Amino acid sequence: MNSEELLTRYASGERNFRDTDLFRAELSNANLSGTNLFRANLFRANLFRANLLGVSLFNANLIGANLYCANLSGANLSGANLTRADLTGADLSGADLHGADLSGAILSGANLSYADLSKSTLFKAELLNATLIHANLKGANVKQTNLTGAVVQDAVFVKAMGLAFEVVSQLKEQGAILEEASSNRRVNAAMC
Repeated sequence: MNSEELLTRYASGERNFRDTDLFRAELSNANLSGTNLFRANLFRANLFRANLLGVSLFNANLIGANLYCANLSGANLSGANLTRADLTGADLSGADLHGADLSGAILSGANLSYADLSKSTLFKAELLNATLIHANLKGANVKQTNLTGAVVQDAVFVKAMGLAFEVVSQLKEQGAILEEASSNRRVNAAMC
């Protein structure tokens, strides 16, 4: 399927594009909100400033995709492959990225507030000045991830892999959560 056919079918009310091959599709500024793109192939697709609000991209191939300033708020990207994707300035607030591969992805200035990045791979990802307020990175691989200038207030990095010692101390200073609260401590505190 090509971009024009997809947009025509979307305009006529169709929303299910499961397993669709959109290799290098030109979809800049497209409105595809609410679309099901489960397991779609969007390898190197251009989704510059696309409206992908609430889209299902579960297990989708987005390797090298251009998602610059795209709206992916509330989108399901769990298990998606976003290796080397450009998500600069993208809105991923509340998005589900559980188990997604974001190796080498550019997320500079992206909004990842309340996003679920648990068990995701962010190896060598760029999160320069990204907003991660209340984001869940539990069990994520953040080895060599650039978090310079990132806002991490109440972001959960429990069991995150690959955090350098100096990064751990910076995250703690900025209000990130790096350890699970001990239930024994709570019980003992309640007894006093």
